[in-house]
Amino acid sequence: MSLPQLSPELLDQRPEILPNHRSLLSLPEKIIQFGTGVLLRGLPDYFVNKANQQGIFNGRIVVVKSTSSGGTDAFKQQQSLYSHSIRGIADGKQVDETVINCAISRTLAASEDWAEILKCAHNPELRIAISNTTEVGIQLTDDDLFASPPTSFPGKLTAYLYERFKAFGGSKESGMVIVPTELIVGNGTKLRGIVLEQAARHQLGDAFTNWLVTANVFCNSLVDRIVPGKPDVESVETISEKQDFQDDLLIISEVYSLWAIEGDAHVRSVLSFAEVDKGVVIEPDIDLYRELKLRLLNGTHTLSSGLCFLQGLETVKESMDTPEVARFIADLMLNELAPAIPYPVDQARASEFGNQVLDRFRNPFIRHQLIDITVQYTAKMKMRNIPTLLQHYQNTEQVPVLFAKGFAAFLKFMKPVVHKDGAYYGELNGQPYSIRCDSAPYFDEKWKNAASPVDLAQQVLSDISLWETDLTLLPGFADAVKENMVDKVEVLTIIPKN
Repeated sequence: MSLPQLSPELLDQRPEILPNHRSLLSLPEKIIQFGTGVLLRGLPDYFVNKANQQGIFNGRIVVVKSTSSGGTDAFKQQQSLYSHSIRGIADGKQVDETVINCAISRTLAASEDWAEILKCAHNPELRIAISNTTEVGIQLTDDDLFASPPTSFPGKLTAYLYERFKAFGGSKESGMVIVPTELIVGNGTKLRGIVLEQAARHQLGDAFTNWLVTANVFCNSLVDRIVPGKPDVESVETISEKQDFQDDLLIISEVYSLWAIEGDAHVRSVLSFAEVDKGVVIEPDIDLYRELKLRLLNGTHTLSSGLCFLQGLETVKESMDTPEVARFIADLMLNELAPAIPYPVDQARASEFGNQVLDRFRNPFIRHQLIDITVQYTAKMKMRNIPTLLQHYQNTEQVPVLFAKGFAAFLKFMKPVVHKDGAYYGELNGQPYSIRCDSAPYFDEKWKNAASPVDLAQQVLSDISLWETDLTLLPGFADAVKENMVDKVEVLTIIPKN
């Protein structure tokens, strides 16, 4: 017997699920969100929904789907309702709860609904923009702002802001608070610079530029919550049976949540949903939050994901259940990465945060697929780990041997054996795996032309165009990487326990 699908009508029939859903569904749109990914739905949208439930923010989110992959059918069928299962450990107690999120009003496809998206710019109440378009999404490109739609996310945002500027005659009150959540250092600052450059390239006028600068706020921000990609079948079945309905948009997250936003009192007043959860932090300086998360959680993920995957493991939890791998991950994080964070950080604070992260990695409810962590592997390695590597060598001449192992595994993972329909695939134990990285063509060419794996390592490490520095100049690092360019990068704990 098939289960009914989540919808407003189902909630009408079963008011015990969410008694006030109709009032929540009638709230006005106050946020435009670029991206439909699980991270946005599991963190910013979670906070907005929580605030709405308490009568604080009282606004919904119109979502723009920018990518060509997938569609908006599930969102339309469920009228953007979705279940959010929150599972893990909090204050030593197990948490396993599910909330129905009503925060999204509608989902528009940029390729089909661009005119409708621009209409949103005419809404005076819609004063907030949020985005998550991955690390490669915030880039300056040769874009046409007058296309329907522009190709890049910054192009779309610039066109949207220009429409709003025209709609309200450039009034200061029509300015927006723009909060990108892409994991880029200074994401708001970078996005602001690209928007201003696009405005200049398209000669949109001094008045528009002045309005961008004086009426709008681009906030640097940091998000931290593990929200895996598509939930595994077993979890979906368990949750669906418990809820007694089907939800094609179901997401699962850990309990821990942090959204650190760089802002002042004005930003805090506009983002009033921040009042309801201590996980939303609005402060003038968020560098400490960013560095701890970027270098220890994300950096460890990036340096260990390929290595663990090549051991035949599938998830972070499975990796933590394998003693020698768990030891590798802990030693890498606490003994190599933590002392080399390129920011003034008290080591006791770094160790405390690192141990919290290790507990999060052990969450029995989260099946965080290693293959998903490798998406845009090269950009992540550069942004998350190379600054730490360079700082390590400023601190000490000692070779970071575990870092070198993780880097060698990254190089081996990035070895395409099949190129089909524009996609690249590696191979492990005779089975293909997807290499979802913009640098896959680069590595395809390098691997094909390299005389040996060691030669490949030498070429990639010395490529200044890739890393903006020559990594072979770091004493002993290239040799340590090359030693691991073998059939299988063994997980060996080299740093002794303290």
